[in-house]
Amino acid sequence: MTAVDPGATLSHRALALLRATAAGRVELTFSSEPDFRVDQLPCCDQPAARVLVHAGLVEPAVAAPPGHWVPAHLSPAGIQLLTLNTPYAAA
Repeated sequence: MTAVDPGATLSHRALALLRATAAGRVELTFSSEPDFRVDQLPCCDQPAARVLVHAGLVEPAVAAPPGHWVPAHLSPAGIQLLTLNTPYAAA
């Protein structure tokens, strides 16, 4: 797992994936190179999705056999980064 710089710039698509994950709309495959689905549709940017997982921002909500789809949720670092990148976050 890679340490995340809270000031790091994420693409708009990566931030949208974080927001979708926070809203409970994302599933991922339980694997070392996970795939994402948003609203049960394949994610259009699997490399960005994998960066979020490898950076420790998104993680599986439950353990499962490799290759199975599971709900995704934000890690504490993901919550913090999403909060820092939300224009309406309280200062």
